[in-house]
Amino acid sequence: MAESCLFYYITDRRAFPGDQLAQRRRLLEKISEAARAGVNYIQLREKDLATRDLESLASEAVNIIREARLATGNRQLTTALLINSRTDVAIATETDGVHLRSDDISPQEVRRIWGAGNADCGRGRLARSLPPQPPMIAVSCHSPAEVAQAAASGGTFAVFGPVFQKKDTAPAGLASLREACQSTIPVLALGGVTLSNARSCLEAGAAGIAAIRLFQDNDIAAVVNQLRSNN
Repeated sequence: MAESCLFYYITDRRAFPGDQLAQRRRLLEKISEAARAGVNYIQLREKDLATRDLESLASEAVNIIREARLATGNRQLTTALLINSRTDVAIATETDGVHLRSDDISPQEVRRIWGAGNADCGRGRLARSLPPQPPMIAVSCHSPAEVAQAAASGGTFAVFGPVFQKKDTAPAGLASLREACQSTIPVLALGGVTLSNARSCLEAGAAGIAAIRLFQDNDIAAVVNQLRSNN
């Protein structure tokens, strides 16, 4: 697998043991671990949280990612934080972008809201020294046609799946992934991806791997190193 393989960690704090505070603490530790390991993207996918709680968690995650970069002294660490489906929260917390569901608003609409939202934010506080960067927009896709639509509507990259077997969901399969990867935007493979089958996804043309358990249940640095070394 190439050194350029992209990694996309999708969070699920409720999978951690303990009460809500323990789960939150463990999730933030895992976000720091992911940033230090050089994971490219983290999707904050805590859909059950109220807006205020999600904003608080996102703000703390932003600070943790910045601290991880400073602590390692590695300026090449550029982990991007994306908020699941909540463009408003992403703007409010100055994260890098959003992850859209397949039935969500369009990437064009996100860019419109992003521009308007950042303009409004600037009115009540000191202007940023640099203009806000365009948002990164990941789009969940379940077919090659959806990937093509995501590309046509301005998505940054697609997260395609499930590639392999997933509970109550038929797998799309490697052939469908291969077709999806003919798109003009990068496609990351999701769904049942493990250390043993990740290679087949990249051989099918995937630009990288997206997962919850693969990262959350393991030592992330070890996962990243193993995937990048298995050429």
